[in-house]
Amino acid sequence: MLYRALSIALLLLILAPSLTAQNPRAEKSNIPPSRATYFGRRIAQTMHFTGAPWLIRDNRENEERCSVMLGQLKLKTGMTVCDMGCGNGFYALKMAKMVGPQGTILGVDVQPEMLQFLRTRMEKEGVDNITPILGSFHNPHLPRNTVDIILMVDVYHELSHPEIMLRAMRDSLKPDGQIILLEYREEDPKVPIKPLHKMNKVQILKEYAANGFRIASQFDKLPWQHMMFFEKDPDWKPTSK
Repeated sequence: MLYRALSIALLLLILAPSLTAQNPRAEKSNIPPSRATYFGRRIAQTMHFTGAPWLIRDNRENEERCSVMLGQLKLKTGMTVCDMGCGNGFYALKMAKMVGPQGTILGVDVQPEMLQFLRTRMEKEGVDNITPILGSFHNPHLPRNTVDIILMVDVYHELSHPEIMLRAMRDSLKPDGQIILLEYREEDPKVPIKPLHKMNKVQILKEYAANGFRIASQFDKLPWQHMMFFEKDPDWKPTSK
């Protein structure tokens, strides 16, 4: 327990500059305009917190094979994993048990209400290795060079600042860290999700390559979703603007 307490204290010290030291007015004045489109793709609005019950619906396992997806993550004890757009913690709570008490889940969401739902569920389940982080639309407030895996489940297509967010996520990853992306398959008309909330592989690869990532592997056996593993491209150089 002492090790656990010290680990959390250290993590909070690392996060402190991004979580507490910012001047909200200064940050607001520096926020770039949000995008309506990116590489020709129309960006969807963020799902409102009132839709949170849908994330923990009883039939989600049957529809999406969530346990199969979690098995593909190959999480190890002691890992630091970010659940980007964690919502009410459907995956964060499951992954917290998978990385064990020495591991850490960083649960990032832009809606305080979602993080409150997460905290309530953490308390109910007795989970204490999740750190809720209130992100902003252009900054996930993640520590640099710390994260093993960033999991984004049906979230990326809603990012209003995709370039800035991918840059921040890239900076937060360890050298061998990965972004694991899940998006509903646009290529499959049978997937019962609104078209605006789907993505196709060609579009995903185009956007990630432009932001310093290359595909490492893919898992194509989920019923509704693409599952794509991205690593840092060592040959990528950001374009000057």
